[in-house]
Amino acid sequence: MDNALVLETTFLIDLERELARGAVGPAQQFLEAHTQYRLFITPTIAGELAASTSLADRTRWQQFVQPFHILPITEDVSWEYGRAYRYLRQNGVAIGGNDLWIAATAVAHGVPVVTRNTRHYRRVPGLEVEAYPADRDTNGTTLTRTGGL
Repeated sequence: MDNALVLETTFLIDLERELARGAVGPAQQFLEAHTQYRLFITPTIAGELAASTSLADRTRWQQFVQPFHILPITEDVSWEYGRAYRYLRQNGVAIGGNDLWIAATAVAHGVPVVTRNTRHYRRVPGLEVEAYPADRDTNGTTLTRTGGL
């Protein structure tokens, strides 16, 4: 899917904190730099946000997630979950179940994941990961990597 991004939970927690403080920070700056992108979350991410204490009020939670499109969990997502699970387990680099569902959803829909949690997500084969805040090389160039070892 072109011009699309999955905003992972770590990014959204930062965004929610910035909005609560009323201060523009890296998350809002990232969104301002990516206005041409369609922004997605997954059902797993929506659930993680609903479980947070800062978004425990359903109305507040709904207002926060409303701007983002929710990618569905499909048969392809389930297959990608199983494929990635087998690979990660066989290589001794398993990640958490929620992270794996997020990754599988992104892979199945062909959408990169924006996250601070790059260490986990970059283990997943076929997953494009965009570091947030962006990793930069010594020249200040933004670095991105695809998943896998």
